[in-house]
Amino acid sequence: MRLIIDGDGSPVKNEIIELGKEFSLPVVIVTSIDHFTTKDYPDFIEFIYVDKGADGADYRIVKEIKEGDLIFTQDYGLASLLLSKNVRIFHHNGKEYLKETIDSLLTQRYIGAQMRKAGKRTKGPKAFTKEDRLFFKETIRKMIKFEGEK
Repeated sequence: MRLIIDGDGSPVKNEIIELGKEFSLPVVIVTSIDHFTTKDYPDFIEFIYVDKGADGADYRIVKEIKEGDLIFTQDYGLASLLLSKNVRIFHHNGKEYLKETIDSLLTQRYIGAQMRKAGKRTKGPKAFTKEDRLFFKETIRKMIKFEGEK
């Protein structure tokens, strides 16, 4: 099991890294070259840099995943591509993307895009709080423990 992060906009990278350390799991962060860092990270963390572009990280994640990996993304489109790959995919709010609910999420995204295109305002996401981070981390911790007991 690896923890794979769609890293360009993830607000929970640090929490996932902490969980990787806690459970001795490799963490793979796939991100645009725009987010290149020279910061030192522990050996269990691997960065994969992709060229600039809207979907570069997404395509690399699809190519990179293996059965049993846990993927973390805010991207509904990427989640829909991954659902058939026998991996588990999570949003930064801790909710798991499921085959049964992905169509409604994609529909909501489409409707919002159409409204914005028509010049209407749509409500953005609420601010991500410390409590949200704690909830995410505890939810994923429980899931990793459960997967490890299988």
